[in-house]
Amino acid sequence: MADFYEILGVNRDASAEEIKKAYRRAARDSHPDANLGDAEAETRFKELAAAYEVLSDPEKRARYDRFGSADGFDMGDPFGSGEGFGDLFDAFFGGGSPFGGARSRGPRAPSRGPDLEVTASIEFIDALFGVETEVQVRTAVSCEVCEATGAAPGTSATTCAECGGAGEVRAVRNTVLGQIVSASPCRTCEGSGQVIPTPCESCNGEGRIVTDRSYTVEVPAGVDDGSTLRLTGRGAVGPRGAGAGDLYVRLRVQPDVRFEREGDNLVHRLRLPLTQAVLGSELPIETPEGVVPLEVPRGTQPGRVFKLKGHGVPHLNGRGRGDLLVVADVEVPTSLDEDSERLLRELAEHRGEEVAAPSEGFVSRIRSAFS
Repeated sequence: MADFYEILGVNRDASAEEIKKAYRRAARDSHPDANLGDAEAETRFKELAAAYEVLSDPEKRARYDRFGSADGFDMGDPFGSGEGFGDLFDAFFGGGSPFGGARSRGPRAPSRGPDLEVTASIEFIDALFGVETEVQVRTAVSCEVCEATGAAPGTSATTCAECGGAGEVRAVRNTVLGQIVSASPCRTCEGSGQVIPTPCESCNGEGRIVTDRSYTVEVPAGVDDGSTLRLTGRGAVGPRGAGAGDLYVRLRVQPDVRFEREGDNLVHRLRLPLTQAVLGSELPIETPEGVVPLEVPRGTQPGRVFKLKGHGVPHLNGRGRGDLLVVADVEVPTSLDEDSERLLRELAEHRGEEVAAPSEGFVSRIRSAFS
């Protein structure tokens, strides 16, 4: 076997933290669930696990450095305690494999398939009131030819002769420290306790194939941009009849030119001419359901907020709705025709308000009108 330090890609004086980071990075890239049907990746993953099992333990690493040999350092506990590959993941990731699936003793059941994630884009109004949308995802599904067994039709898996169906093999070795009993997953059956003499040609013995699938997603009313929906059991299936992971649908809500969302309230900015703000008016206002009238009182100030109750966002997983907040954006004219400017100046004079002197062009036009 290659040198454990070379397998992990670290120097012999690497710290425990450097070894952990190197293993974690390489293990994720080589994990079988991320490399379906890739035998080289699977072999690489096993080598990484064996190397980390030794180099992550100070005592085992010291013995390995001293004797320059992997004798007595299988993936299981060399002292016969029954601790193995699952315990390695327990210590490293806080319980279980980080790639899905549960640890086991004896024959290992095929690991649950990985979770998947896909993004769905929906319209703003559909996010308010709910909608059904289709998503496409590339995933692993059960092989119909072998009915997910991995064995060719008419054949079946058999008990592994190497481990007798136990899924692990034990060995007694004589070392300078005395006899060491080691237990490790059976390499012949990969810890499952069974072998497939005649693999299914359709899935190469995996019991699953990779294909594109379409799912209908029910989007509830009131979701926001970035919300994630979980579809239990719609992820990729595991090998040889193992359960499926989950499918996570991340929502992207398209913006709407009429409304902005603030929590469960909607905001609509009303462009209000100066005359209507001063004198008042009744204006049509768009809501998500349609147009409703809004009474604008005399003397409406810029930034005033009118609240239309119950015209906002439906409360997610609850009753009721937010409000539609109409903000008055009073428009001040930036250019005026002669009549408008004359009327405004007369108004300013009537109210006793000082204003800037008229432009020379405006005075000339007034003089021309009376000449």
